[in-house]
Amino acid sequence: MRLLLSNDDGYRSPGLRCLADCLRAVGEVTVVAPSRDRSAASNSLTLGRDLRVRRAGEGFYYVEEGTPTDCVHLAITGLLEREPDLVVAGINRGANLGDDVLYSGTVAGAMEGRTLGLPAIAVSMAAPEPRHYETGGRIACALVRSLPEHPLPDKSILNVNVPDRPLGELRGLRVTRLGHRHRAEPAVRGADADGAETWRVGPPGPGEDAGAGTDFHAVDAGYASVTPLQVDLTRHRNLDSLRSWVRRIELR
Repeated sequence: MRLLLSNDDGYRSPGLRCLADCLRAVGEVTVVAPSRDRSAASNSLTLGRDLRVRRAGEGFYYVEEGTPTDCVHLAITGLLEREPDLVVAGINRGANLGDDVLYSGTVAGAMEGRTLGLPAIAVSMAAPEPRHYETGGRIACALVRSLPEHPLPDKSILNVNVPDRPLGELRGLRVTRLGHRHRAEPAVRGADADGAETWRVGPPGPGEDAGAGTDFHAVDAGYASVTPLQVDLTRHRNLDSLRSWVRRIELR
């Protein structure tokens, strides 16, 4: 199995190194990752300028000022001689639960793989400064090993969040849906060295829809959450009512 790895924490991230070390037991690993931390880059794709790719070792590349989407896109559409069988993004420093997936560069890297026709998995540790990346790596390895017999459903991505604890203390895997956070905390006002006003985005809100069945609930209970995501954002159940409304609009 040929595995393409990427992340949003940058190519020097310990989570990425751990993931690569674990997955080498499963298949042929190639890493294409950003040159620096691009957390919350979401699905941004660099257009209008060239991107420089550097080699950091055998089968290990980084893209200068590239986003996770850039890295996966370049790897699949031109950089690699042979197309990979699977894209794995991570292991992220910090959770990607609920609404986080809208901003996450880790999830975006996996999503780009899926958009280009490949199965994809995003893996995150549910702690701001993880100590047990090995647990996330072991879970990623187990999931990847099972894919030949149990392929991912068409057009789906697995979003995996792992409690930061030793593998022996993990309660298992739980299939979940995305939860939902409360509104983000207020932006933080500051000033630069010249006295000019500055602003910093505030912390994310706590879980609001975080009950049984959600990724929030599973992780809090000591399980690794496994959530299937899809790229299609269409709200299909609203199409008929929207058509009815639009037909009554008069253009003047």
